Amino acid sequence: MRSVFLLVCFFLYLPFAQAGTVRGLVSDAKGQGLAFANVAVRGTPTNTATNEQGNYQLRLPAGTYELVFQYVGYKPHLETVRVAGGDTATVLNVTLAPESYQLREVVVRSSDKDPAYTIVQQAIQWRNYHQREVAAFKARTYIKTLARFTDVPGKIMGLVKVGPDFKPGIFYLSETVSEMSFRQPNVVQERMISSRVSGDTKGISFNRASAGRGLNFYQSVLKSGFSERGFVSPIAANGPLFYRYELEGSTQQGGLLIHKIKVTPRRRSDPVFSGHIYIVDGTWRLHSVSLNLNKDAQLDYVDNLHIEQIFAPAPGPSDVWVMQSQKVTVGFTALGFKGNGYITAILSNYKVVPTYPNRPAPTVAAPTPTSKEAADAPVTRETVADVKKQKPKLQGLRAAVRRQAKQAERDTSGLGMGKLKRGEVMLVEKGVNERDTSYWASVRPIPLTSEEEKDYQVKDSTEVIRTSRTYQDSLDRKRNEVEIGKLLLAGYFYNQTYYKRQWYVAPVFNIVNFNTVEGLVVNPQVTFTQRTDDRRVWSVTPSLRYGFSNKLLSPSVSASWQYDPVKLGRLSLSAGRTIENFDPNSQLTPFINSYYTLLENRNYAKLYRRDGLELGYQWEPLNGLTVQATTSYFTRRELYNTTGKLLIDKPSVGFTPNTPINEELPLGTSFGRSQALTTDITASFRPGQRFITRPNGKVNLGSKYPTFLLRWRQGVGGVLGSDVRYTLLEAGLRHSVNLGLLGTSNYRVSAGFFPGSPKLEFMDFRHFSGNRTYLTGDFSQFQLLDYYRFSTQDRYLEAHYNHHFNGFLLNKIPLLRRLKWQEVASLNYLTTPTANHYLELGVGVEHVFKLLRVDFYTGLQSGKRVGTGLRVGIGF
Repeated sequence: MRSVFLLVCFFLYLPFAQAGTVRGLVSDAKGQGLAFANVAVRGTPTNTATNEQGNYQLRLPAGTYELVFQYVGYKPHLETVRVAGGDTATVLNVTLAPESYQLREVVVRSSDKDPAYTIVQQAIQWRNYHQREVAAFKARTYIKTLARFTDVPGKIMGLVKVGPDFKPGIFYLSETVSEMSFRQPNVVQERMISSRVSGDTKGISFNRASAGRGLNFYQSVLKSGFSERGFVSPIAANGPLFYRYELEGSTQQGGLLIHKIKVTPRRRSDPVFSGHIYIVDGTWRLHSVSLNLNKDAQLDYVDNLHIEQIFAPAPGPSDVWVMQSQKVTVGFTALGFKGNGYITAILSNYKVVPTYPNRPAPTVAAPTPTSKEAADAPVTRETVADVKKQKPKLQGLRAAVRRQAKQAERDTSGLGMGKLKRGEVMLVEKGVNERDTSYWASVRPIPLTSEEEKDYQVKDSTEVIRTSRTYQDSLDRKRNEVEIGKLLLAGYFYNQTYYKRQWYVAPVFNIVNFNTVEGLVVNPQVTFTQRTDDRRVWSVTPSLRYGFSNKLLSPSVSASWQYDPVKLGRLSLSAGRTIENFDPNSQLTPFINSYYTLLENRNYAKLYRRDGLELGYQWEPLNGLTVQATTSYFTRRELYNTTGKLLIDKPSVGFTPNTPINEELPLGTSFGRSQALTTDITASFRPGQRFITRPNGKVNLGSKYPTFLLRWRQGVGGVLGSDVRYTLLEAGLRHSVNLGLLGTSNYRVSAGFFPGSPKLEFMDFRHFSGNRTYLTGDFSQFQLLDYYRFSTQDRYLEAHYNHHFNGFLLNKIPLLRRLKWQEVASLNYLTTPTANHYLELGVGVEHVFKLLRVDFYTGLQSGKRVGTGLRVGIGF
């Protein structure tokens, strides 16, 4: 997912000294320009593509060249052109004719299906080879991304007014030139050389060529970036279970026989593409693809998605093929906005290390027809069963891949990125956005359309005005208008964009609440944030809380300073008086507790008073290793109920004292007054973490390995009057596992203990966030567990597991498929000396009304059922 566009591999062009330009229009027989057609220089690694209007341009040194024009579904066209040196231009317009795919005679057996099935079966059997036939490569890429609005609503969901920044037309246009290297099994590195963002001379594009490797149809399951579901490739091993195949014809192209195969879903609910794949006879590799996803694919906020890819032989004597071009177009509808866009790309200047010196032979070789036989003979004489006997001899493929990949890794002068570190998938060099328009005019292989030229001209020429204080202040006057709906639900933002300042007032539901300790609470909070050009941020939040029943004023302030955006360094401070829940991670938000207190006569939240200060520090000393440390000194005081007011009086239901009930403290959790000096250090480590380095900071991308956590919390006694003395040691891990079509699993496990004989108060216990209401703020926590009953000062083991099926089951039911509900299952487990073995099992659906999740839970303790319940929360 999940940003402007996630996808793709893209373009390159390398300018030459004393070069001339070849340009023109590639059109169909009716004179209509063919958008994103491929134009390659035969015998060289240079290629480009046409723009949306069908225009192309190539800068080439003086000489004579053969240009190959290709477009999916059209006959390739070869033209010889002579390029003069210097600043000259040669115009060459080309008309492409639709490819004539002929269906020749087919020998049919009683057990045969459409001949397409045998062709696809061959492609399936060679899929692993084609996925690994390139051990490593290096290429240059040129990337262009464009997104436009065609319709903009006045208000989002009828509540939030759309700002003056949004209007029909292009809202994002960027270009980049990068170098990319790949090494098996999936090591991708990229170095961005230049970047341009329309209307933002200081901006750096989010284009990333390596992201496009996710659309590799030699993989069994692909992620589109616009859906949680994975989609089955037409040539996946289980592809015939999901697709129908139809051979529409075959044609000769440059001595190769190309089969055009139509693919359609067997069932509307299946996570598959529709469209065409083109397969090369004999080698059974993909020649090109033209595939679609539509609303039946359960895409999120995207109405349709179209993918086109063209492959070609890699430069050099080997017979391996590489992607030559890729185009991804989308049409979207989201929150009243409508629009479309594309990401288009060509990879060029390849340097390739093949895995095998020669192509392996099949186990049982099929008869090899002569060229005349290939033209006249039936498309196939074989059944699928016959083809399955012709599996390629791939023994030693994995060893060959590892050997060649390691060799390529050692050959840093030829294929490496040089400057990149381990785990660094992309380096954006300093000064990438400092190129002028003349530079881009000389290196841009795809000419701009008239719409794109206008967008650059207007936005670049008005950037000084748009970034001026006068203009930004005029926009801020519209942005800063007070709206009741936003104030109630999301809070109020007051911006000073020119100075990169912002004030935020929390929503009314957070400012005004009710509890039995303070009665009506007014807790106004205002957060001031100041940002800098180099991504440093500092913020301060003063708060003035007042309880009308206990007449207690609680002033406090918190502040943070992110001083190092690369090492993620951050300092924080909080000081003053606050009213705290005994469980600091409680799901009881002020709104939920107020609702249950006033309307259900349930005062679930138990509160205490805290006076003092806390200092915090965060740092990433090594990639993947994050250290967080806090030191605090607080005086804690017990609080008592001071009001019994409610809106609805329910019979036989009454408020309970503001004293938590806990199994390990049968004599009660009352503590009067306590002082505590504590330190807390948490280290989290994620091996293999991938990241992007930009001039203004670092972006972590995650890893295929779990995150490991170690925690040490120490209560220091005898210093500054501190009356606690304890140690808490904890270890844990968390991870998210993609299971392909079966969905995604998330799990979190932690275990710890208090060694020795700890001296502490109840708020120092290890708490386990429970829930006794129908509303939940976090489905990854316990949903039936009492809030404080099993909090412990002893040993514990806690585990949470959620599996999101992403519609694997419900999408097969027509009505539910239309609703786009997705099933989910969960398990929560806890063991402590008093809880024994506590287990919760849950099943539910998410994406209800695109926003909600509803789960039903059953609780078991030592094998006996202890309760059931329905929970509703945010789940999209």
